[in-house]
Amino acid sequence: MKMLEEMIKELPPELYHEVEDFVQFLIEKQVKKHGRPLRQDWAGALKDYKDRYTSLELQKKAMEWRGD
Repeated sequence: MKMLEEMIKELPPELYHEVEDFVQFLIEKQVKKHGRPLRQDWAGALKDYKDRYTSLELQKKAMEWRGD
């Protein structure tokens, strides 16, 4: 089975946003299931990097910066 990242790379760029939206939906669904509120205080914090990285690269960078 292909890694998720490899499959996403095969998608046309216009579908990246749909994948991102679906992943966010799954995260919110999981959080609701466990009763913890979803923090949104980070929203927009990486907007200055949108022209330098794809959404997937930016996600990886964010994880590096957080120390994950």
